[in-house]
Amino acid sequence: MIISVHQPQYLPWLGYFEKIAKSDNFVFLDNVQYKEREFQNRNKIRTKDGSSWLTVPVISKGEGRQKIRDVKIDDESDWRRKHLASLRSSYGRAVFFKDYYPFFEEVLGKKWVYLKDLNIEIIKFILKELSIDTPISFESDLKVTAMSTQRIIDICKKLKADTYFSGSGGRSYLDQGLFAQENIKLIYQEFLHPQYKQCYEPFLPFMSIIDLLFNHGAGSRKILLSL
Repeated sequence: MIISVHQPQYLPWLGYFEKIAKSDNFVFLDNVQYKEREFQNRNKIRTKDGSSWLTVPVISKGEGRQKIRDVKIDDESDWRRKHLASLRSSYGRAVFFKDYYPFFEEVLGKKWVYLKDLNIEIIKFILKELSIDTPISFESDLKVTAMSTQRIIDICKKLKADTYFSGSGGRSYLDQGLFAQENIKLIYQEFLHPQYKQCYEPFLPFMSIIDLLFNHGAGSRKILLSL
């Protein structure tokens, strides 16, 4: 069995979903340290001027080193309205805008307390729209306590996985020898970013998956997994 893991991100990019699609089980890392200025609370969309960040403000002052599952959304600003306005401005003329915008209007209209809950709700919706039915697990349910590579090893053991599917960045921090000792095969994602029709030219890669969905609808799955 092949497993992959990742922190729950806000509006993740295409490679995030390709990794889930190629796994037999996907684990949300909800019990690891939250890192600021990464992708847990923000991502990029394509605009007429290039790209723009959509960022969910979070409460961090005085909270110290937080676990992802404990990070709360900061509602002092009207960020929801700004995100929806950005989606309308950037994708209002996209072919499939009307198919997906109502979901984002609904999900961003809810009063979310924890960032992870918002992220996971959106990710599950996108997985359904992409017809990706990989089973989902939560790190917090597995009760693993080790750190670094051993943490991943323990997750594999809990799920009886014989293969770990890592992002390409794992080459720089995973201890490959530990996987060999435990008879767990380590493979790396080699995601070749597809080029597809966007609302604006030239094509810009590494946008949120919603850029693909708004422009290609049900055809997004074929584009995502065809390479």
